[in-house]
Amino acid sequence: MKIVTDSAADLTPGEMEAFGITLAPLYIQFPEGEVNAADISADDFYNRLEAMRPAIPTTAQPSSGTFSDIYRKLAETSQDIFSIHISSGLSGTINSARVGAEQLQGQANVTIWDTMTLSGGERFQVLAAAMADKAGWSMEKIQQRLTEIRANTEVIYTLETLEYLARGGRIGRVQALMGSLLKLKPVINVSHEDGKYSTVTKARTIPAGLQAIADNLVGIYANTPVWVNVLHGRFQQGADMFSEIARKRLNTARLEVNRISPVLGVHTGPGIVGAAILPIHLIEDLL
Repeated sequence: MKIVTDSAADLTPGEMEAFGITLAPLYIQFPEGEVNAADISADDFYNRLEAMRPAIPTTAQPSSGTFSDIYRKLAETSQDIFSIHISSGLSGTINSARVGAEQLQGQANVTIWDTMTLSGGERFQVLAAAMADKAGWSMEKIQQRLTEIRANTEVIYTLETLEYLARGGRIGRVQALMGSLLKLKPVINVSHEDGKYSTVTKARTIPAGLQAIADNLVGIYANTPVWVNVLHGRFQQGADMFSEIARKRLNTARLEVNRISPVLGVHTGPGIVGAAILPIHLIEDLL
């Protein structure tokens, strides 16, 4: 089986190579031209983002034609393709994938999967699918496991500033102004109900926001052993801070720190820090 995902999954180059995962491109559209999010480093991206102020680039999903081209090429070596993507509540990517798959009727067996999340949460599902396929699991069994992982993964973060969300039109101007005046740090998660962003609470400072994230996670996982994927844009200090908090307050079986894809950083700016959390028993039999 061939696995396809997108740039929002925040997979490392090593993971993609090890499992032969194909990446459908998400694009960042700068005034001077379009860039594949996988082709620009995080630091180069944030330098360009900050240089553009007060303007902001836009983002674009792959076209259905891009997906059909990817599937057609993969079908030369495998009829079975599993295409795993960013939440339909946050992007139209999965709709493009479905239309692209329809164009290959009879040429390949393409299964589309909505992760209902993004970043580290999406990554957990892609890795589980890849490892399960390598272990010889059936598609039905893989989807059963991904359903469990999807239901039990939390993606939650806070931001140094609301500026980028406001500039990208993701929150109202009044809300952004109030947040700016009060210096509030929103704590945002990805809702399990619709795969969209939801505000959990607000804090006055980043340290307080990170403790609020930990409060939320302790309430969900208690003493369950978890895999903690700490995520940030260009905010290593915040990532280090949350790593220390996670080790103290969660039953951390595995912890790693990764940077989010530039295509996600368009709407958050560099000062994003948070985590994707998964009960490790849902994946440890595959590790």
